[in-house]
Amino acid sequence: MSRLGNLLRDLLVHPIARGVDLDDPRCTELRREILLSKGFLRRVYEEWSRSVASALPQGDGTVVELGSGAGFLEKYIPGLVTSDVLKVSGISLVLDGHHLPFKSGALKAVVMIDVLHHLSRPREFFRDAARCVGTGGVIVMIEPWVTPWSSLVYTRLHHEPFDPTVEKWESPESGPLSGANGALPWILFERDLETFHCEFPEWRLEKIARGMPFSYLLSGGMSMRSPAPAWAYEPVRALERLLEPLMPRLAMFAQIELRRTNALYDGLHQSRP
Repeated sequence: MSRLGNLLRDLLVHPIARGVDLDDPRCTELRREILLSKGFLRRVYEEWSRSVASALPQGDGTVVELGSGAGFLEKYIPGLVTSDVLKVSGISLVLDGHHLPFKSGALKAVVMIDVLHHLSRPREFFRDAARCVGTGGVIVMIEPWVTPWSSLVYTRLHHEPFDPTVEKWESPESGPLSGANGALPWILFERDLETFHCEFPEWRLEKIARGMPFSYLLSGGMSMRSPAPAWAYEPVRALERLLEPLMPRLAMFAQIELRRTNALYDGLHQSRP
């Protein structure tokens, strides 16, 4: 991160978040407090939560959220099983996303917001999720995305590593929140998509919806002061919708949807003339 970026972060850091270790469970509790207190940021998460909920398959089945600690997705998905890698209040399970403690085929969906890029061994997650999610089930996630604009912001103003050039999907083992590569979702589902499909034929990429080039930045996120009041949310979102054709260059986030297929059947079906 540049010296200018460090200076801006020091000036804009939210007083509640100042000096708190990211891997301390207390940090997650404080982030929840920040989220609920910042009107603009809360509107971002409300929209994300509605969008994730609307992407779920119809019918009964267990839906598990990874990284629930600071959010409120359970308000939008009835019966949601909440979880986190840290022991924090208000969650159903403490678990490691690389190894899901569920029976084979037991889940309808796995959902997460800003979690995948923290998983240091993504292959282990997708392999175990393929075991746990039944055919027709989904993974729905909202994650950082790589564009010229987002790369400028993430490398200069954000505290997490962001490197689209790394060859390996795995990242060095670190703390559950401090360890990350914000470029990982783009690496998996754009740069290396062919490799992903070869390694995980059970997962079919169904949707990448890119967006929010300014909203999250103006919200200040979980650690910075918000420069925008809650009432500004709708005008900003209206502007972003007008700029939809430019999202390949501007988007900072993407909603990514994967469907669990019957890989053997799909392969035979696709091979027919």
